[in-house]
Amino acid sequence: MGSTFPNSLNILERIVCSNRFGTFFGVTQPIFDLVWDNLSRPEGNAIAYVSMEIGGDPDVFHPVRDLLEKEGVTETPNPQLNTLLQKYLHGPRKIPNYSGGLGVLAGDTLKSFADLHIPALAVSLLYREGYFSQIVDSKVGQIDHATRWTPETTPTLFQLRNPLSPGQPLTIDIPFYNGQVKPTLIKAHVWMKLEIAGELDYFVPEFLLDYHLPDAPVWVRESAHQLYNAKSATIKANQRRMLGAAILPLLETLGFNAQTIHLNEQHGVTVTLHLILQELQATLGDTFLDHMTDADILAAADRVSRKIVYTIHTPVKAGHDRFSRDLYSAISHTAFQRILNLLAHDDEVSHEYNFTAMAMRINRAINSVSRLHRDVTKKQFPVFSDKIKAITNGVHHLTWISENRAACFNQIPSLRNWRTDPSCFVAITDKDMPLLAQTLENAWNLDNKQLIDYVNNMLKSHREQMVETWIDPPNHLSSLPETEWLQPGVFTLGFARRFSTYKRADLIFDDIDRLSDILIEHNWPVNFLFAGKAHPADEPGKSVLKLILDNQEELYRRSNGLGKLVFIPGYDMQVAKLMVSGVHAWLNSPKRPLEASGTSGMKAAMNGVPNISIMDGWWVEGYHDGQTGWKFGHEGPVEDADLSEAPDALLYTEDAAAFYDLLPSVLQTFYQQPQAYVARALNNLQLNVPIFNTHRMAAEYVDQYGLRFNPELEHTLSRFRRLYQSEEVQR
Repeated sequence: MGSTFPNSLNILERIVCSNRFGTFFGVTQPIFDLVWDNLSRPEGNAIAYVSMEIGGDPDVFHPVRDLLEKEGVTETPNPQLNTLLQKYLHGPRKIPNYSGGLGVLAGDTLKSFADLHIPALAVSLLYREGYFSQIVDSKVGQIDHATRWTPETTPTLFQLRNPLSPGQPLTIDIPFYNGQVKPTLIKAHVWMKLEIAGELDYFVPEFLLDYHLPDAPVWVRESAHQLYNAKSATIKANQRRMLGAAILPLLETLGFNAQTIHLNEQHGVTVTLHLILQELQATLGDTFLDHMTDADILAAADRVSRKIVYTIHTPVKAGHDRFSRDLYSAISHTAFQRILNLLAHDDEVSHEYNFTAMAMRINRAINSVSRLHRDVTKKQFPVFSDKIKAITNGVHHLTWISENRAACFNQIPSLRNWRTDPSCFVAITDKDMPLLAQTLENAWNLDNKQLIDYVNNMLKSHREQMVETWIDPPNHLSSLPETEWLQPGVFTLGFARRFSTYKRADLIFDDIDRLSDILIEHNWPVNFLFAGKAHPADEPGKSVLKLILDNQEELYRRSNGLGKLVFIPGYDMQVAKLMVSGVHAWLNSPKRPLEASGTSGMKAAMNGVPNISIMDGWWVEGYHDGQTGWKFGHEGPVEDADLSEAPDALLYTEDAAAFYDLLPSVLQTFYQQPQAYVARALNNLQLNVPIFNTHRMAAEYVDQYGLRFNPELEHTLSRFRRLYQSEEVQR
């Protein structure tokens, strides 16, 4: 039975809050008012964090639901409150507005902002069809289809209401210049997700612009319904415009005053066009279009740059938006084109605008997402080399540490504050170490069993699906007796990320004969678990995914059943959390130095799971001379690095051979020296958890933002920055 009505009513009434934009659920009214006031103050001591995608599925981090379940609150006699309660307890737990690491990082960042009480808001788009849903067929490979979800029924999401007509949604007008001087005003509704702190004592509002309205023009609807819709360059460009153009009208409508705009990648950089126009009008008057000079534009851009912080996330060219000048002449007015001619020119391709170059030019600070990525970015953009600094990514520890690991950490006296202070792992006492080793191993076994059970249930479901539909199961094991399926306790290697050619998901299967011989020689069984999506327009990426499917049966037969390769379709945050805590090692095999960071490996490290990785991205900093995992593959200097993604430049033969050379020692440690294997896990907790968390990362960002806080918060942030400074080591 749930709690009695009086008690449940008391709890629920405390976490209902409201203002002129609606009624919300999750924090107390004083906390809600404090956050809103912090964002509304005239001095603008706040951040507007802009990201094309934000990963915040409520099924992996849910502090409000945790409170309700802890208190046994299951119903209440108040009809309005009961509607909110049932939505939180039983509503769908997915917000599919992310494609992968970039969006998940954005969500993790906002959670740490909330945990640390940093005054911030986020701006993104709401996609009615999400990214895409993935079906995988063994013969066809990846099949893309539209995601169906309902924001109206999703916990943590609230549609803002019109203050003048509370029964109607809030509508804002957003200017678009489609070849005209006078803008066309496009309407959008606004959804707010409360990214609530783990202690329920603060939140960061995340605003999602919903352009997909019934009376919207066709070009708006087709650009608004799906994240990273790449059916045409115009749709792609419009999607970026929809993000950038909405920022200033949204802030004005809500009465917010954030003096710093943080661009999480360059997708929202068109906000600077609107800011430059504002500056020109303020300086030259309403007739500025008639007499502004290039010098005026550059001076205005310099003033705007003081408001912008820019994070670049990839050295891969496909991640840098370029649009033809002819295309942009049709969707912008002459003033924008003059600004773009000065600030978005592409030194390599004269007929295109380069929006990454534009973001590089208009900012007060640029950061890469790891030390190695900093060096690569300086090589790619030497003109801006002096401005480019490193702020290495992190992950939100409360989101990615499994429940079993959390129960383990709760038992350790020196980790009593781990939930609010991930840096405490650095100070685990010798006295606590034996208990931690034992409880960690027990938790690891439970998480491994949970993952294996999930995979075996999936195999069974796929086998039944084969009878019911036309889809061939994506895994060879589905066709075998259940006695041949996965067993807990078998060494399990995980790989999950976007399928792109440079990430080389199929690298370790380059020579299946050699891989099989390693397993057979020592009778070592290994589970290889893979997951991830290829962008619908990335045919080479889809081909890599298909190769994973094609290698399954050959590996199984050639290794006498010791090597079992399984692909898990529908990769999302919940599957990721199962994998990073349930595997015994995490594989990362990109071509160095094309992996800017690689946060999935950090999530594994949060659970103590060692990485087996190319020395790329964050692993250069997280390897600690082999104390936390293993390295393999090419390690040439950045100055000589080949950034090509051409098939003949991906170093398959060399790096696969290095993996095969390494694998026997990894398996020998796991099967024959389990205490040494657990020691690497403990080292991960002590060495990597304190560093690669978004609390530390947020503290470094705040230093760039120049925000002012009370002494207590300043002390906390300073402590995180002293623990690790990404920019400390120059290479």
